[in-house]
Amino acid sequence: MNKKLTVYGGLGIILLVASFLLCLGIGAVKLPVKDIIQILVHRLPWVGDMIIPTWSPAHEQILIKVRLPRIVLGMLVGASLAVAGSGFQGVLRNPLADPYTLGVSSGASVGAAVIIFYGMQYSLVGIWTLPMVAFFTGILTLWGVLSLAREGGKIPTNSLILSGVVMQSFLGAIVSFLTAMSKETINEIMFWTMGGLSFRGWSYTLMLLPYVFVGLLVIWGSARSLNLLALGERQAAHMGLHVERLKLRTLIVSTLLTAAAVSVSGVIGFVGLVIPHIIRLITGPDYRHIVPLSALGGAIFTLWCDTIARSILAPTEIPLGVVTAFIGAPFFAYLLYRNKKQRNGGMA
Repeated sequence: MNKKLTVYGGLGIILLVASFLLCLGIGAVKLPVKDIIQILVHRLPWVGDMIIPTWSPAHEQILIKVRLPRIVLGMLVGASLAVAGSGFQGVLRNPLADPYTLGVSSGASVGAAVIIFYGMQYSLVGIWTLPMVAFFTGILTLWGVLSLAREGGKIPTNSLILSGVVMQSFLGAIVSFLTAMSKETINEIMFWTMGGLSFRGWSYTLMLLPYVFVGLLVIWGSARSLNLLALGERQAAHMGLHVERLKLRTLIVSTLLTAAAVSVSGVIGFVGLVIPHIIRLITGPDYRHIVPLSALGGAIFTLWCDTIARSILAPTEIPLGVVTAFIGAPFFAYLLYRNKKQRNGGMA
């Protein structure tokens, strides 16, 4: 394994575990890290009987039934969006691309907004109705964008981005219209479009987990090809890379990751934009490093943002997408300013 990936990956895992334990203890009810570790170990098979319970049963219920499923889901959502962001940035060869460039989030939002508007959240398959419809409309949006951008069997990058912008604007207008027309469900639509992880149990985690696992493997497995694509499509083709096949596969998998995340958490911005960009600045442009480290970085970033969202104004909860925007937007503006300053300095 690459030495740089081993070092940064090890540091990332340590930071993720530390963040996981700390965030489990933060909330309206403070839980000591010692109790958290003992409760988690006590729940493990075979070794759990070695721990004698000395903690409050109420604390165990809060940890296991409330915070743990939410925190695990937040980590998966963050990893999913960050890996999707690295895939979009690689295939579009644009460090400013993110999972919402192609309008996938807007497509998922339209499906969710329609379902909420007509009060059909639990009408088809219970709690799965909203995620299922949001996922389906997100995938349908990708199909529309690819059809709009395709020219002679190829998918030009510029046409793809423009098609995504058009689709995102149109679908965003539909969501805004439904929000304006709704009376009884306006708060629910708005809260979903701003993202959040409240009232999400283990069933949502189990639904998202296979997408994160398979998506990470596929995009990480395409890392060498994405490195070749960074040289330019013509050069990559001369070196034996099937460019259009790589672009289509990466776009589909990244869209699946985005749609799956959005379907369980609503729209959460800046994770897929900021995290891969930061990883690129730290480790360099090699996608063999960017993809797995983005998964770790996205999980850590979303974990802390959600902790802030549920605790800073407790018992009132701030939408997760608002927190990620508050933190991500200024930080990304700083990165752009620093890069511009470095370029100007280099030109001087």
